[in-house]
Amino acid sequence: MTETYEEFDFTDFQRQVIAEFRANSGRVGGMFEGSTLALLTTTGARSGLPRTSPLGYLEIDGQPVVIASAGGAPTHPAWYHNIRENPAVTVEVGTETYQALAGIPEGEERDRLFLKAVEQAPGYGDYQKQTTRVIPVVTLHRVDAQTRGLGDFLVEVHDWLRAELAGLRAEVDAIIAGRQAPADLVVQLRAHCAEFCGALSKHHGGEDHGAFPMLAQRFPALAPALEKLGAEHKVVAELQEAITALVGAYMPGVSDPVLLRDELARLTAQLEAHFEYEESTVVTALNALGPAPS
Repeated sequence: MTETYEEFDFTDFQRQVIAEFRANSGRVGGMFEGSTLALLTTTGARSGLPRTSPLGYLEIDGQPVVIASAGGAPTHPAWYHNIRENPAVTVEVGTETYQALAGIPEGEERDRLFLKAVEQAPGYGDYQKQTTRVIPVVTLHRVDAQTRGLGDFLVEVHDWLRAELAGLRAEVDAIIAGRQAPADLVVQLRAHCAEFCGALSKHHGGEDHGAFPMLAQRFPALAPALEKLGAEHKVVAELQEAITALVGAYMPGVSDPVLLRDELARLTAQLEAHFEYEESTVVTALNALGPAPS
């Protein structure tokens, strides 16, 4: 009787391949003789435990990739479901081990990479013919790269916004302390506020319409965090409008500068919490998307 894909248990086979790989500096014989293999360790979507899978390893235009072919099976392999929940992976190839984020390109990019993968390893084309599912290509982005990336640029923008907001608060403190002619300070404050608020709006607009959709597509596990960040942008925008109105209506000797200072303090606290959460969730993924603008 012919054994079907569903009936075949790969567990022992995979254990043997993993043991041979690690015992021979990444070299495996038999059906894998001459092929470049990698061990991809993911975190189980249900168990939360590390799961290691031996996979074919390709480099396409310098980009490491693995293919979720599962030998042409009708369903995606378990490791692919794992990276949709948590893209952080460990890659072993040859004698090297590195940490990476697993990306899932779609559409034209996926098709381009798959065609090039088939050029290097025609068997993947045969696997695609055996199944109606679109076999995913998974890109592996090192997280220990030394190149300054988009995530590093994000932190630099945040630091500039932090400094600008600190400058605004210092100007309000100067008004309260009477250290400078009130009329001159208000003109300076309004110009500074307009510059800061314009930069913040542009920054958040770029994230909402550019960076965040790209991240959500490439790293599905980030979707909940990106949704939360997008909602926070709306709250920050409302607070920002209130402060802009206060600054615009401020009249020396009539308006209460303490109220303005308190509103700025509230914006500062909210923005800092937003920046910290954003930096903890998306910086590494942004770095994986590409280098920072020069």
